[in-house]
Amino acid sequence: MPLRTIAALILLPVIIAAAAWICFPCYAQFILDRALQGTPISVKISGIGHPDFSGVRFRSLEAVFTSPPSPCSKGKIIYDIKLNNGRLFLDLKQFTENEGLPSPQKKHSDIAALLSVTSDTLHLRSNPPLFTFIDSNPLISILFGASRLNDHFSFNPVSATYSIRDAAIRRDDVILTGVNCNVRLLASEKWQLPKERLSIEKIYSEGKLLPLGGFNALFTTIPDPIKPCTITLDDCSVELYHWKATAGRVEYCLKNNSARFTLRLDDIPLDKLTGNGTGKNSFPTASGKIKGLIPVEFSDSVAQIRNARVIAEKGSRVSWLTGQGKPWITVDLADEIRDSGLIENLSATIVLKHRKQGNSGIELRDLSASVFGGKIASVPMQLAPSEGKALLTLKLNNIDLLDRIHLRGEYKGSLRGKISGTMPIGFDKNGFSIANARLRSPGGGTVSVALPRQREQSLKDRIIAAGGMNADYIFSEPDIVFSRDTIGRTIVRFALKKLQRITPSGGIELLDPRGKLSLLFDRENPDMVSLSDFSAQLLDGNIRIDKADYDMRKKVTETTLFLNGIPLQKLLELQGVKKIYATGTMKGSVPLRIKSDRFEIMNGGLNAEQSGQIIFSSTPEERATATQGLRTTYEALSNFFYAQLLSSISMAPDGKSVITVKLRGNNPDFQGGRLVEMNLNIEQNLLDLFRSLSITSGIEQIISEKAMRMKKRKTDHISP
Repeated sequence: MPLRTIAALILLPVIIAAAAWICFPCYAQFILDRALQGTPISVKISGIGHPDFSGVRFRSLEAVFTSPPSPCSKGKIIYDIKLNNGRLFLDLKQFTENEGLPSPQKKHSDIAALLSVTSDTLHLRSNPPLFTFIDSNPLISILFGASRLNDHFSFNPVSATYSIRDAAIRRDDVILTGVNCNVRLLASEKWQLPKERLSIEKIYSEGKLLPLGGFNALFTTIPDPIKPCTITLDDCSVELYHWKATAGRVEYCLKNNSARFTLRLDDIPLDKLTGNGTGKNSFPTASGKIKGLIPVEFSDSVAQIRNARVIAEKGSRVSWLTGQGKPWITVDLADEIRDSGLIENLSATIVLKHRKQGNSGIELRDLSASVFGGKIASVPMQLAPSEGKALLTLKLNNIDLLDRIHLRGEYKGSLRGKISGTMPIGFDKNGFSIANARLRSPGGGTVSVALPRQREQSLKDRIIAAGGMNADYIFSEPDIVFSRDTIGRTIVRFALKKLQRITPSGGIELLDPRGKLSLLFDRENPDMVSLSDFSAQLLDGNIRIDKADYDMRKKVTETTLFLNGIPLQKLLELQGVKKIYATGTMKGSVPLRIKSDRFEIMNGGLNAEQSGQIIFSSTPEERATATQGLRTTYEALSNFFYAQLLSSISMAPDGKSVITVKLRGNNPDFQGGRLVEMNLNIEQNLLDLFRSLSITSGIEQIISEKAMRMKKRKTDHISP
């Protein structure tokens, strides 16, 4: 009997421990309730398992924390924390001085309990619903200090640590991802978060990634005694597209949900915002840097920008490149001597709309600014991430931009005048587009074409080239409508008051020229420019080109020039003919092939649109020395009324041409007015004819260049 009693006494602790282990799921909730008694925290646990060496598993743990009333908030806020498929681990250890136990507890006990909680997911919600916090695989550690009272211990929470890694915060349709922060809360500091680094990688709205992200700041919830309702963020930075903005301090008022701060842009490289400089990219390239100050006032999902300023550093410019990577158009954002104001007095209102307000997304209102001495403004714009697109319509008034545009390479020029108009800019997931933007200017400019001279050119070729394709084109009062898709294909519809082509041999003027240019439609050859639907008034008549594809790199194109209503007298004067007077108008087509500074005409033809009169004035000396056949021609053309006039023309690239003219009519003063038919064949060099006035200037230019070379060689020879 004593042996049985002894055995029972020995096994009793084991039995009690086994019973405690078996019954642990039944009284675990009771233990938590006793531990948290008197605190603003309540915990409900379910699906709890039996303890083992790695802790205690549970299916669900829900903690509810009620914040105490605060003069900074309208009422109490309840936080609901739920963990799924987790594990609890309790570690009893000796207390050390840096654990944060309050002084009264140190007198009674040196025991502390560290409770670690892990789970698959953590959800934290607030009531009223302000936000939802979501974390995967969280690890939370809570330190309890032990107090002995009436021969039993009570545990009180002393501190809590939580290392947040790659978490998410949701508010309505907005999600912040990549949230990182080291949280350490102390009871002795009223569970306020000391200054820690907070970072947010990306921001989504309705599942669409916004261009705003990369947020970093030093964050604390410890109130400022002077401003107890203010949360302070220090050393802040955020990225918008590729721009990084900073703010030394952001103060957020809890009482009225508002903040005021100034974003600073410091030396933003422009090349991050544009293409890679290959010339095959639809985007321009840029060089230089910008900086600026953007004052922001934020209140209840509404941000207001007032009097922001962006400055371009000296030498900053935007360039469009050829297929060889050489600039052919540049726009100066600042001059070469000093920094320049790019955007002044920028003001706007940005509203973050939620689904309960109707269409969610971002709305831009009241945008206005001063740009290049002019004004821009916009109608309200909405960015709806669910639709993945937005439309911003800018209104431009007297923007002094043309003076900043420069043509490079073989095409040079100077522009002048201010620009006004509207520019609708669309944004979607593929980029930006422009739809039927219209820009006008009362100014104009000059574009000079200076094709490179080939070394093997002969003297004659050089003389001809001096007044050939090289010319100045002067235009006035441009009116442009253009569109651009998201991959860079651009259509420009243009109209000018007039366009003049001036060479040393003379000039020609087009009135009311208009047409359409298509750019970057050939992805394999971005240097291809297509001209279509071109028309203009020429010599009191009209000309038309239906389509011409011009390769700017090869300088090659083929097209057909259509003419109608061209006075015959104007054509004769254009060729320097002075002894013929003619009436009537011509129409026809002239197929052209252009390569570099050479062009040829392939079987062109011009015909009279109606009957007319030709009067050829010959001198007595000409008639006296002429052959019989030529004298007959002089007599017939002295007062010739033609009923039919047909002509054809062909010209080789070297200028050799063949012109045929067929006339049918009569001269009432010649042989009783009988019917006369004439066939004329003319072979000459039209280029020599058209450029004869420029030969002298061409020779003078060549002699001058030769003299300069000889002078330079002589100077080099004398120099030591």
